[in-house]
Formats: sequence, structure tokens, C-alpha cells
Amino acid sequence: MTKQQRINAFVKLGELLKVQPEDLTQIIQLAQHKNPWYTRQNVERALHAISSNLTAEKLNHWLHNYPDIESTKTVGLILAGNIPLVGFHDILCVLISGFKAKIKLSSDDAGLTTYVLNRLKQLEPDFAAAFEIVDKLKDFDLVIATGSNNTARYFDYYFGSKPHIIRRNRNSVAVITGQESPAQLEALGHDIFDYFGLGCRSVSKLFIPKEYAVAHFFEGIAAYKDVSEHFKYNNNYDYNKSIYLINGDKHFDNGFLLLKQDPRLASPLSVVYYEEYGSLEDVEQELKQQAEQIQCVVSEVPLNIQSPVFHFGESQCPALDDYADGINTLDFLFANP
Repeated sequence: MTKQQRINAFVKLGELLKVQPEDLTQIIQLAQHKNPWYTRQNVERALHAISSNLTAEKLNHWLHNYPDIESTKTVGLILAGNIPLVGFHDILCVLISGFKAKIKLSSDDAGLTTYVLNRLKQLEPDFAAAFEIVDKLKDFDLVIATGSNNTARYFDYYFGSKPHIIRRNRNSVAVITGQESPAQLEALGHDIFDYFGLGCRSVSKLFIPKEYAVAHFFEGIAAYKDVSEHFKYNNNYDYNKSIYLINGDKHFDNGFLLLKQDPRLASPLSVVYYEEYGSLEDVEQELKQQAEQIQCVVSEVPLNIQSPVFHFGESQCPALDDYADGINTLDFLFANP
């Protein structure tokens, strides 16, 4: 296939996902039974984010500086499953670049990625020879593996001799100045609650100015109270609340989110950590020091930092060139043709 053929196929895939045919609706219904975190709303949110990027204009612009090749090399992909279709961007990068893929799905995938790949084959039969879903990776030339800090150690051991991208735990943070409007704080709620906060782009920590009125933040996110109706989320909320009460840990509680002062980035589900700051320069210095643990930052003020910065409400809708961990996947692939 030529690069243009591959682009055309993914454009058709985007159009199909946007329409959501009946068989996809059935897959979505099954997915939420297989994995309760994959609610219909969250799966449709992921499909919308994917399909909005699969346009001819966006794909051609993204790829215009890269050559048209058909590589004989195979990329082993180990995908995460913390949120629906979280590994799609890696699959897209590999296949649209002209490489072959061997794909190890997460046990949490619930059939979504398999459905999307089968549809891609139907739209462009030449893709049938370009990828394979496998239970165990072998016979590959490059590897892209996504996991936790623990699994990354195993990935380093097993795959370190191959050209690789190995992703570890990262978290995202928000910077609040106290000047935000209610609408901006409500938008920030998407960065916190979309996908129940399970994504690496989910905000798990706030930087707030000293003497900030937390009630203002809670008022802004009040529209997300229905998150507590999800039994797994609410179980986490009840558990963490009880631990804080038993231990006498100071925290704020609005009935569906716990806010706790803590220097760490990674907070438990249903909890967002916070730190107070004296100046934005102090925040910038802190973010620079922890850049290797940060996926992205959401802020309505400019920040002089290395990490990518998004407006409130936009962290979960990355563009094609918003690469995970700041590692350009296309550059990696084309450096190993």
C-alpha cells in the first residue's frame, strides 16, 4: 500500500466510527459488561476523540514530512487497557507509517480494539497482512510497550536489546490561579472525571494559590456528581474517605471527590491531591523538577515548562502529534525503517 492508500483507509474508519453502526453499538453494550469502567459514555467519548483526528486534512498534515515507505519490519505493541481504546494511537502510528504490527491487547480491552481492527481490514483488505493480534510477542524488530513502573522493569529486561519505547506511570496536573470562571472550572471537571480519572491525562493533582477558597472549586465541578452513581467509583470514594477519617487526615469532601494536601502526583481513584503555592514561578520550578512523571498540565495561564500544556477541558482530547511521554512515535519508527 502507498501512504495515501493507508491514509484513505483510516479516513474511512474515522467516518465509520463517527456514525457508530449497529454492530458497534452492540460491542459497546457488551464492553460495559466485560469491563464496568468502560461505560457507554466513556467508550463513545474515546470513539469521538479518535474519529475527530481521522480526517484527511489532519492525517495528511501530520504525515507530510515523513516518507512513503512499506517497511518489512514488525513492531511489537503491548497495549494498556485503563481507558477504552487507549492503544489506538500506537496502532495508528505503526500501520499508517507502513510497518507491520503484532499486537498484545490488554485483558481489559473488552473487544473494542479487535472490532476496530476488523473494521479496518474490511475497509482496506490489504491491511489484513499488516497486523496480527497475539497472545505472546515474538518475532518482532521494534517494540512499543505501555505499562506501570513495575511492568516497565520487565519490559526493559525482555525488550531492552530491541529499539523500543517503554512507557511508565505518568500523571497530569492542573494549575489554578483563583481567577477562573465557573465555566472554566466546570471544564476542568472533564480533565478530572472523564474516564473516572483512570487515564494518564487525567488530572490527579491541583496546584492552588495560598488561601484559595476550595468551595469555589467544588461549586465549579458540581455538575459531575453523577459519577458517584457508578458502583466501582463510589466504592473507591467510600474506602478512601473512611481511611482518611480513621487516620484523622485533613481533607475536603464534596460528596463525590476527596481533596487532600499531598506532595505526590499520583492520587487514588476518587481523590485529587493538592499543593498550595506562593507564586507561579514556584509552580513552574516544581513542574520542571517532576517533568519525567508528568503527562500534561492543564492551565488557563501561560507556563514556562517543558510539559505540554492544555486549556481546561482539553487534556483528554490530544491531537495526533500530542505523543505520550513526549516521545515522537513517528520519529522513532522512521529512525528504524
